[in-house]
Amino acid sequence: MTLHPSVAAVRLPVRRTLSGLEAREGRRETVAVACSGGADSLALASATVFEGHKVGLRVVGVTVDHGLQAGSAEQADRVVAQLAAMGVDETLTARVDVDAASGMGPEAAAREARYAVLEQVAEHLEARLVLLGHTLDDQAETVLLGLTRGSGGRSLQGMRPSFGVFARPLLGVRRADTVTACLVEGLEAWADPHNADPGYTRVRVRDRVLPVLEAELGPGIAEALARTADQLREDTALLDDLTDHALARARRDGGLDVETLRLEPTSIRHRALHRAALDAGSPPSELTRDHVLAVDELLVGWRGQKWIDLPGPLRALRRDGLLLIEAP
Repeated sequence: MTLHPSVAAVRLPVRRTLSGLEAREGRRETVAVACSGGADSLALASATVFEGHKVGLRVVGVTVDHGLQAGSAEQADRVVAQLAAMGVDETLTARVDVDAASGMGPEAAAREARYAVLEQVAEHLEARLVLLGHTLDDQAETVLLGLTRGSGGRSLQGMRPSFGVFARPLLGVRRADTVTACLVEGLEAWADPHNADPGYTRVRVRDRVLPVLEAELGPGIAEALARTADQLREDTALLDDLTDHALARARRDGGLDVETLRLEPTSIRHRALHRAALDAGSPPSELTRDHVLAVDELLVGWRGQKWIDLPGPLRALRRDGLLLIEAP
C-alpha cells in the first residue's frame, strides 16, 4: 500500500532529525515530543513514534497545560490519551503558571513558561531532543511579523531549526500536510480557540494578510518567506562571528576601546554596540536601533556629549578613550 504523500511529508524530516541519534554505551536513547493536540504537533508525535521506534528510540509525549482556557486540564488529559493510543513509551503532563505581570503579552509569557518546563522535562528524562511542531506556515508568519516590526535581520531569520535541546523537524512542511496526515491516520486534532481569535496579531497575519498576498502576488509566498529566513540565518551566523571578534579586539578593562571600534565596518560596529548594551543588562525588547545609533555617535560623531540614556536603566558614555555602559 502506497504511503499517503502528506504522511510521507511529515515522516521524512522527522526521520532525518532522528538519524543522528546513536545509542550511547548500549542505552536506549530518549526523544520527547511536545504535543498540544493540534494537527501540527499530533502529526509530529505520530511520525516520531513511527520513525523513532524503527531505530530503537524511546519516545515520550509531553503535554503542557498553560491553564489559560476553560477546560485546559481536560484537553491535556485528552492529548495524553491520544499519545498513549498512538504508542508513545511514556506520557508526561506539566501545568505551568503564566506570569501575567512579566510585562510580556500572553503569547510570549506562555511560550517562555512552556520552554522552561520542557527544558526541565528534557533534563529529567535525559532526552537527547525535544521536538516541536512548528511548520513552514509558522515560519512564514514569523518572518512577516519581523518584517512589519522593522526589527532587523535577526527577526527576519525566523525560527531556528534547532537550538539547545530543541529541534523543529517540520519547518519545511506545510500546515495543510499536517492536517491531512492527521485525517489519513485517523487522528482527531484539536482546534485551539486562540488560533481563531483575531485579537492576536499572528492570527490576523495567518487568516487575512497571507491569503491577500497569495491572491495578489501569486502562490508561493509562504515558501519564499521561509527561504528568506534560511538565507538570513546563514548571513547572521557570519555577522555574529565577526561581531564576536570585533568586541574581543576592542575590549579593555572597564570598557571598549573607542578607536578600535570606530574603525570597524558600520554594520559590525552597530552589532557590537547592540551586543554590548544587552550584555550590560539592557532589555532586548526595549533596546531599539535609535538607541544604538545614538551610542554610535559617541564614537563617530563625538562632540563632547555627556551620555546616552539606554533602557535598563543604563548610560553609555565616553571616558578616557573608552566606551562605557553602566548604571546611572
